[in-house]
Amino acid sequence: MLPCFSGMNSTSVKRQALTFQPVQRANNIHCMNSMAHHEMAAGVCQSRHGGFTLIELITVMIIIGILGAVAAPRFFTRSVFDSRGFHDSVISTLRYGQKTAIAQHRFVCVVFASNPASVTLTYDPVDPSASHLTASCPGSALTGPTGNASVSNGNASFSTTPASFSFDALGRPSATTSIQVSGATVITVEAETGYVH
Repeated sequence: MLPCFSGMNSTSVKRQALTFQPVQRANNIHCMNSMAHHEMAAGVCQSRHGGFTLIELITVMIIIGILGAVAAPRFFTRSVFDSRGFHDSVISTLRYGQKTAIAQHRFVCVVFASNPASVTLTYDPVDPSASHLTASCPGSALTGPTGNASVSNGNASFSTTPASFSFDALGRPSATTSIQVSGATVITVEAETGYVH
């Protein structure tokens, strides 16, 4: 508690305040500016310390509890992460297959399996020509950027196993294809462009 100079007029307080150290002067000025009339009469100025009220703390605890109840189960089940990771791997594999078909000017086949869920890329060793207009699937294994010909995940699955299809030398798929990885969004391969999304 700091003395608040009760019983002194403002001129004598100002004169006396000039003789104090800067920290004391700041405390006294704060004390005089912030005290109520009844505190001035008592001659005592209580400084107020900042903090959180009980209501604020309880509100924050309730919000954290709700977030924990909703979000925590997602962090403890691995299947959601595996499904999403496999979904992204399938998209990357399909895009790689399409780009390889265009770059090497040949048919690239995409083969799906369900146990475990996998996507395998193969290529038709016979170049496209007037006498060879459709892909012979499955062909020779096409090694991807990771050194593997297929992408698989034992913890993920397809809702229904998609039919095999191929990309031609222009990157167009043999059929419009929709691929549903359980727990993730649908992957679509557009018919004319081969765009995978």
